[in-house]
Amino acid sequence: MAEPEVIYDVRDLVCRFRQPRTSLRHRTPPLTAVDGVDLQVTAGQRFGLVGESGSGKSTLLRCLAALQQPTSGSVRFRGQELAGRRDRQLRFLRRDVQVVFQDPMASLDPRMRVRELIAEPLVAQRASGTHERVDELLDAVGLPRGSASRYPHQFSGGQRQRIAIARALAVRPSVLLADEPVSALDVSVRAQILNLLQDLVERFHLTLVFVAHDLAVVRHVCDTVAVMRTGQLVEHGSAEEIATAPQHPYTQALVAAVPTLRRALHGATPSSLLRDVPSEATPDAAARPDRPEPS
Repeated sequence: MAEPEVIYDVRDLVCRFRQPRTSLRHRTPPLTAVDGVDLQVTAGQRFGLVGESGSGKSTLLRCLAALQQPTSGSVRFRGQELAGRRDRQLRFLRRDVQVVFQDPMASLDPRMRVRELIAEPLVAQRASGTHERVDELLDAVGLPRGSASRYPHQFSGGQRQRIAIARALAVRPSVLLADEPVSALDVSVRAQILNLLQDLVERFHLTLVFVAHDLAVVRHVCDTVAVMRTGQLVEHGSAEEIATAPQHPYTQALVAAVPTLRRALHGATPSSLLRDVPSEATPDAAARPDRPEPS
């Protein structure tokens, strides 16, 4: 049996940001958002990145989308290096990889109608059959075709996320990057959007990289999970293994932080459970025993 194609191959990725000075005499040290990450994503995989806020998962996703240049390390997409390339050199990536962001209202131009929003990537790629493609995508995400003449503010949050998903699928990408696409939605709407994403990934044979802070959500959508803390991958494995038999103390805390009625009645909150994780649960830069080795 042939090995699946490697879509993303990330090696020793580091991403640091300069911080404003707080003293005239001393420089503020840079903030390390991603610290020596190695990972591989293969064709057809549904790969989840999970961790608390500030763990570096969204920064890592932006590096995969070439929206953020890393400080050092390598990000290869189908064998082509992304780090250091200019925007004009990334046209091949823009057609193959699309992103769904957390806040659809922030990613949709409020002055454009839905038809124009979904068609914009097609126009940029000089594709034909734009009108028919927009109607096809509206059907795919469960919106009536008549909504194409309306503006984003006339929709609910869940409907706007459906529009953002339709826009991302317009150019027929092979990879979909989803950055916490349901965290800003009501609980009842979250399930609808998650089920929609699963259906679309299967229907269009997409490779999915899904970022979330909720392990239960990632388990529902993904088949492989990597857990991030303070910029490092601390555990990596199948979604079922991570959820039922976590090895790293931080992953165990994430599993314990999944809300249940019993914990709620006893006054426990996700933040209080995560606060009890010992600081030594994160390996230092010199020795990261739980970092996954690329296959």
